[in-house]
Amino acid sequence: MHKIAIVILNYNGYSYLEKFIPSFLKFSEGHPIYVVDNASIDDSLSLLKERFPSVNLISHTRNLGFTGGYNEALKQIEAQYYAIVNSDIEVTDGWLGPHIEFLDNHNDYAGTQPKIKNFQERAYFEYAGAAGGYIDRFGYPYCRGRLFNQLEEDKGQYDTTIDVSWTSGACMIINASAFNQVGGFDTDFFAHMEEIDLCWRLANQGYRMACIPESTVYHVGGGTLSSSNPFKTYLNFRNGLAILVKNLPYSQFWKIPTRIALDWLAFLKFLLEGNGVHSISILKAHFAFLKDLFKNLNKRSSQSTVNNKKAFLSRMSIVWLFYVRKRLSFDKLQ
Repeated sequence: MHKIAIVILNYNGYSYLEKFIPSFLKFSEGHPIYVVDNASIDDSLSLLKERFPSVNLISHTRNLGFTGGYNEALKQIEAQYYAIVNSDIEVTDGWLGPHIEFLDNHNDYAGTQPKIKNFQERAYFEYAGAAGGYIDRFGYPYCRGRLFNQLEEDKGQYDTTIDVSWTSGACMIINASAFNQVGGFDTDFFAHMEEIDLCWRLANQGYRMACIPESTVYHVGGGTLSSSNPFKTYLNFRNGLAILVKNLPYSQFWKIPTRIALDWLAFLKFLLEGNGVHSISILKAHFAFLKDLFKNLNKRSSQSTVNNKKAFLSRMSIVWLFYVRKRLSFDKLQ
């Protein structure tokens, strides 16, 4: 069994593989690297075979999304830890060591993430994870260093290792045993928000997550689905509601209609900004959520409800603080 296996999911990411695989080969300290191909139709496979023959290749015959792509591939990899990394990530010297050391010495933690910074504007945090993820009382995610689309400059203000609610799917290091214990990613999610659902289910089993900022990676972002893609909007809003049904205590189900009402404000915001296609995506997401409601309720039965010392949801409303109170950075939320 490997100590850690680096697993990179790819779908038509020839240019990212060509650009970033060299950084993995240079800075991964001899640990095995796997590329999981989700039935790409570009030249990704030939690139890997010809230019990077030391990289292990797992090929799917169809696109299984982020969730299914990883779940199926990880069944074939024996390792104590998985480093789940997007193909549009540039890793840096020493990026893995701090995570292995931390997880080896903290058995109650299931996973960690590095500090994730913007590849194009390297002084700034990147949207997908920044310096660790949290989720507000109505299920909206936010990060140390990123509130909605507002990115902070990294001035060392978040250079402390800290517990977080969720670690980014763009780059997370996770204990394989814990991952398998909760059944991996929910394949119905396909992509987006799946890491938050995973971390919440891990928290329900008593595990903790952390951000290790002495490790840094750089993320392009939107490598498979850009923020302008209405399918991404659909997945985010559908999956965001599914997470609440699957993981909220029944006593807090009153938050779900409140969340739906807040989503309708987002619907109006998109409409007023001339982004009607994204408004339609929210409507489609809500219909899909209602269609799958009982299916998601049934998924609760296999999960425990551990009363952790620290609640998974924060007590604040990020929508209220950001849009009404104009608290535009993480340190201004308290």
